[in-house]
Parts: sequence; C-alpha cells; structure tokens
Amino acid sequence: MNNILTREQFLKLYDQLQVSPLIDPEVVFEAYEVAYEGAIELSHSNLFGKDIPVSSLPLVLYLINEFGFYLDSHRVDCQSLKNNDEVLSKIVSLAVDKYFTNEHLNYKNTKLTSKFSPVVSNLDLYLNFMLGMLSRFQKNNPNETLLVDVLNKGCSIMKSILDLIIDGFGTEAFSLWRTLHENECILKLLSEYGSPIQNKYVKHLKYGVAFRGGIKDKEQDDKIFAELKEEMRALDLKSKDMKKYIEYGWLTAVPNYNEDKQFKFNFRDGVERLAGLSSYSKLYEMASEISHSSPILIYSRDEYYLRLTVLTLYECFFRYEKIFSDVYLNVVSSEEQERYRQMKKTYYSILFYIYDQEKTRFQKTYAKRVEK
Repeated sequence: MNNILTREQFLKLYDQLQVSPLIDPEVVFEAYEVAYEGAIELSHSNLFGKDIPVSSLPLVLYLINEFGFYLDSHRVDCQSLKNNDEVLSKIVSLAVDKYFTNEHLNYKNTKLTSKFSPVVSNLDLYLNFMLGMLSRFQKNNPNETLLVDVLNKGCSIMKSILDLIIDGFGTEAFSLWRTLHENECILKLLSEYGSPIQNKYVKHLKYGVAFRGGIKDKEQDDKIFAELKEEMRALDLKSKDMKKYIEYGWLTAVPNYNEDKQFKFNFRDGVERLAGLSSYSKLYEMASEISHSSPILIYSRDEYYLRLTVLTLYECFFRYEKIFSDVYLNVVSSEEQERYRQMKKTYYSILFYIYDQEKTRFQKTYAKRVEK
C-alpha cells in the first residue's frame, strides 16, 4: 500500500536513522516529497508491466546517501542546495532510478536455500555469537592479539560465505572457502604450538612490511633485512627464495617441521601439511582453479559447489569453534562459561545433525562424480 510520510513521520524516521548533522532533514524531506510523487507516477505508468508499491524507507535511504555523497564530493553545505533546482532534480532522479532498479528489478541468482533455512540460520546464529564475543577482545596488536585476530577474520569469512550461499553463488562461495581454508591452517598451527610460532609469525609480518617498502626509517629497515638475510643463510636459502621465506619461514618454528623431508616453503607442502589438513588438498586445488577463473568458474554447476561448500564450511566451523571455546572460556566468568555451555548444548547437536544430513544427501546425489 502506498502511503507518503507526513513531515512528522519523516522526521521521526530521520532521527532513528542517525543521519549526519551535515545533511539538513528539511532539504531531504522536500526532496522526498518530490521523489515519492515521481515514484508513484512511474509505478502507475505500467512501465514495469505491473503496479509496483512504493516503500518510503529505501527511497529515503537512497536520498540521504545521494545527498551525503554530493556534499562530500563537492565540498559544499546542504543549505547551498535549497534553491539549486538542477542539483536537487538530479539527486531525486538518481534516488528514484536506484529505488526501482535495485529494489524491484535487482538481478537475483537462482537460490537453493534462504537465510531462514536451518542449514543457514543455525550456523549464522552461532557465528554471530562468536563474533559478538570476539568483539570484546583487544584486536590488531599482533604481539598480543594474533590468535584472536586470525580467529576473528576466519569467523568473518564464514559469514561472507554464508551470504554467498544465501544468494545462490555456489562457485563464488567455494572460491572464498579457499581463503578460509588457508586461514584455518594458519590458525591451527598458531593455536597448537603457542608463543614460539606466534612470535615467529609476527616477525615475518614485520619482514613482509619491510619487503614492501613499509618501513620508513632506513636504519631500522637495514637492520630488519640484515636479520632476514642471516636467517636465510642459516637455512642455505638464496636471494631468489626471499619472498617465499618471508611468507612461509615462520613454519620453521614448528618442531621437527621437516621430519619427513617433504617440507617446502609453500602452502600445500608447508602450511597445510604441518596443520594436518592435507585431506583437503584436492578441494583446495579445485577452489584455486575457480579463483584463477578457469573454465570451471564459467561452466560449473552452482548447485554442486553450493552443496560442497556447505559441507566444507561446517567442517571448518567445528574446528574453529573448538579453538574459540578454548580462548573464550579461559577469560570469562563462571556465569558466562555456563551460558555458553547451555547455548552450545542447544545448537551444537543441531549443527552436527544438519551436517550429517547434508553429507548423506551430497554423497547420494554426487557419488563417484568428478566435477570438471
């Protein structure tokens, strides 16, 4: 049903949206009235083959953001636009165009699930809880918060994968799983071997900054490179090996890292192998092909990769949750520990049941099938 907002209703909504004080609500309200009437007229014109109802909230949001963008990009104040009919007309036109195109004509991929599906909603709930708890920790200080930072990033990636799954982008979700897998392997090693490897990892972060010209103090920069080259000499590495040593040299802090004589300074024969997650090697290779825009990306079936991503995402989540639990329960009160255990008792078993059901369905549907 179409109902234009009164001035009082508009100002109440405007206040709830907590808009920048630089954007005058009176100017926006006048633009809204013009935009709304134009949207109604356009809807009734049957241009879209049907009469589309006009919703005020998204229309107001488009207007506010158009005003904000214009003021910022032109370095002017909102009052200067009051009598500038040309600019106001352009802002109104852009907002109405975006309202109809993005809200009602928006391209939607074929969806195989929704955010309301228990397959998605249960995992989303748990991830929201984990991210909420992690937000209480100090961050972005690698010397002190490395494990929390890597854990937080992994949970954020899982949320992003869920968004792609919801929108039906199976291959894109599987491609992003590749990054999650890399993050998980690093997290597992940092968690398992503690301070020695964490300190080494932070040192190599510093090497990376220096390698990319991020150290402005020449004396400090020279000192860092001298230390880096000394470590490389001790390992009989050449100058051409510098980049891969910077990226993977922290793995030498893993006890007996080259015990089987198969270690290499790379992901699959280094990080993944030492993390004990080489069983995902073939899946990682498939995801890499998609990331590199091979024919698999263009011609693969989204449904197959969507279902595969759900399984790998769940498996990854179970391992992340264990590390999160160890970190979280060590720093919170006994009351919070009990609340967490109750939440876990309710949802963890549900997640395992969903995973088992999805795995059985996948195996029945794609048994012995190799996706090309």
